[in-house]
Amino acid sequence: MNSIGLALIDSLDELIQSGHINPQLAMRVLAQFDTSIAEALSTRVRNRANFRAHLDNYRSLDDVWTFVLSNPTFRFEHDHVTADKVKIVACKARIPGEV
Repeated sequence: MNSIGLALIDSLDELIQSGHINPQLAMRVLAQFDTSIAEALSTRVRNRANFRAHLDNYRSLDDVWTFVLSNPTFRFEHDHVTADKVKIVACKARIPGEV
């Protein structure tokens, strides 16, 4: 979850606690947020990144892959970022409405 999503959850929780909205509406808002973010990322983001790292560990469970990388370097168009350790969790993308 990103910081925007966490802020949305906090705000929705506050609205539920104060009685301004019901939990069902909050769930619909979160579902729409997820759909909108996924659509925006697939249609509007065109940047690419390359990375190089040492693969410490990987696993797959129920089509969810987890990779643990040490000393990664992420290279972007005009910048690069390094870290000591990174965990990447990836899953198969689902088209909205697809089972």
